[in-house]
Amino acid sequence: MSASVKTKSRSRVYLSLGTTAFGMLSVVKQAQLARKEHDTLRLVDAVICTAKTVTGLAVLYRELKNLGDEDVLLG
Repeated sequence: MSASVKTKSRSRVYLSLGTTAFGMLSVVKQAQLARKEHDTLRLVDAVICTAKTVTGLAVLYRELKNLGDEDVLLG
């Protein structure tokens, strides 16, 4: 387990998960606008941003699972 995982608290990881998921709203709006305007470049950008966000959520979920009993707030 990496040192950065040990120093993060469960609430901090939840906050990161929430803000990352909330950022997905702008990506969805961007994709909708790109499809409406038939803008391929913006659509590709939205797809790449989606992949980045999904990967970020997966990493945060893994950190949350790895915290387990080592949460600094739980003692």
